[in-house]
Amino acid sequence: MRRVVKGYLDHLIVERGLSRNTVAAYRRDLTRYTAWLTERGIDDIAQVKAPDVEAFQMSLASGDAEHRGLAMSSVARMIVAVRALHSFAASEALTADNAAAEVSPPVIGKRLPKTLSVEDVRRLLDGIDRSTPIGLRDGALLELLYGTGARISEVTDLDVDDLTRVLADPEMGLRLIGKGDKQRVVPLGSYARAALDAWLVRGRPALIEAAGRATAALFVNTRGKRLSRQSAWGIIRMRAEQAGISGEISPHSLRHSFATHLLDGGADVRVVQELLGHASVTTTQIYTEVTVEHLREVYRSAHPRARS
Repeated sequence: MRRVVKGYLDHLIVERGLSRNTVAAYRRDLTRYTAWLTERGIDDIAQVKAPDVEAFQMSLASGDAEHRGLAMSSVARMIVAVRALHSFAASEALTADNAAAEVSPPVIGKRLPKTLSVEDVRRLLDGIDRSTPIGLRDGALLELLYGTGARISEVTDLDVDDLTRVLADPEMGLRLIGKGDKQRVVPLGSYARAALDAWLVRGRPALIEAAGRATAALFVNTRGKRLSRQSAWGIIRMRAEQAGISGEISPHSLRHSFATHLLDGGADVRVVQELLGHASVTTTQIYTEVTVEHLREVYRSAHPRARS
């Protein structure tokens, strides 16, 4: 089983060009699957039958002595990974058939993304004290996330060299590398430019000098090392709490808000698709539902005959 999983993960990297974060997620899910099978005496993928996959799916939802029951969205994600593994094994003639072909992931209700209002975004960004290197870094980080709609990993992976030419030319966009190493160029607005310039001139050198180390990373922590996704997540939560913004706020909240505010302002969904780096417009269209719901709320609260 472990050899088959390794072969499949290598296939995802080499043949399909998936990002390291996506492959890491597949590895975690499939490691749990193979451990579950091993506990039941199954160590060869050719031995797996459809009832085994179904039993694994049920165990994910109910939990066991070592694991809590998972939400249906997490169960669905794991079963998608399991189905993909068995499909790969069948295509490589490692098994006679695909044991997971008839096992469907649970149906998940479509959940609208968490978005911030324009006023909340303003409070979040304007509430940061940018008189310190940390404040300059956090301000630049949040301005960049909201100003470009970038994924958090796309931002934390940036190097200083990625910004040098962009900041020198107001007409030049920022190159981002997304899922599957797909590249796209996004405009960089004036607020993000100003915040990044201040960080590079007054903030980053101070942190680098204090840490006594050199790095190419655009965003660094107090030890002078590249800022991690987890640390960036914590920064956003901390700044949201300081701004008095309630609810669960994440890096994706800023990405969702970027898309929703563009559509509210009249942007074409295809343009938003390109800016977000979505392979299919279907993925982007969920934001149009957010906008429609916003319009309904405005109508219900403003129109004199919207309510009885």
